[in-house]
Amino acid sequence: MTEMFSQLSTNNHEEIVFCNDDETGLKAIIAIHNTVLGPGLGGTRIWNYENEADAINDVLRLSRGMTYKASISGLNLGGAKAVIIGDSKKIKTEALMRKFGRFIKNLNGKYITAEDVNTTTQDMEYVAMETKHVVGLPHLMGGGGDPSPITAYGVYMGLKASAKFVFGNDSIAGKKIAIQGVGKVGGHLLEYLHKEGAILFISDINEGALKHYSKELGATVVNGEDIFGLDLDIFAPCALGAVLNTENINKLNCKIVAGAANNQLADENVHGTMLMKKGIAYAPDFLINAGGLINVYQEYIGYNREIAMNNTEKIYDTTLAIFAKSQAENIHTQKAATELAENRINAILKLKSTY
Repeated sequence: MTEMFSQLSTNNHEEIVFCNDDETGLKAIIAIHNTVLGPGLGGTRIWNYENEADAINDVLRLSRGMTYKASISGLNLGGAKAVIIGDSKKIKTEALMRKFGRFIKNLNGKYITAEDVNTTTQDMEYVAMETKHVVGLPHLMGGGGDPSPITAYGVYMGLKASAKFVFGNDSIAGKKIAIQGVGKVGGHLLEYLHKEGAILFISDINEGALKHYSKELGATVVNGEDIFGLDLDIFAPCALGAVLNTENINKLNCKIVAGAANNQLADENVHGTMLMKKGIAYAPDFLINAGGLINVYQEYIGYNREIAMNNTEKIYDTTLAIFAKSQAENIHTQKAATELAENRINAILKLKSTY
């Protein structure tokens, strides 16, 4: 128990909720990091973690990232996240998702959920049967639908801004770009990059997705870890987090890292500094993958897709501002982005404490 509170206090989390239900098999964790700016909003992912400690570590890291993502995007939201433990193909049922919705309802609006890895708009429909504190609903229900395309658009904006900073213009035609992970977001990003004429390399554990994008977009398939050693212009991590560690960064041969995955740096200070010293421009993940959050926030206040797209487009300018701050203050970009996000939270903290 002492160790658990130590974990919470390390990044100043407000609350962690464990949800257990024997009837449906639900085992879930909801982490609420910071609600100074508003209720904590973050998706629910279903993942077959090796152990409960891994699940706790993941949900704590993800919820913290959501706080900074909302703040740097100018949204009146706090940061939170939820994980459901298990194999989604085996455990996911209507009853399980609805029971999870009951747990969310009992938090009285402090946590708002949405879809994430291995959850869908259909799952959010089930959650919505039990609570109103859910976004990412289908268009027919007045929601914004699948946020993945807009997440990908934001990453595309951040990637182009990175190209502007490094190469002097934001064209990516002819640039060699590797995408690690071609799921919902990575797949949409591939399509944006293909339309602009990028030379594409892809890796994923899903053989079907690799075959599809290789055939349809002419992307070159790369085996697993080999993707880190490619001669590239841009590397885009779009799978799970902590892929940028000491070993993998040493392998990188690119000018830019800009992708959709959350918590890409295994250690923010160590590996943020390492990328900077290696001369690689890193676009902070919580900044450039904020499009999905921007989209569901628009749903939360009254959905308008045009406004959501326009606000997502602003990621381009914010990315350039982060590179400028990093350069001027000689700090790595993750620190520059985190400071910008924390400055807004601290300013609003003078007005109120938590949601």
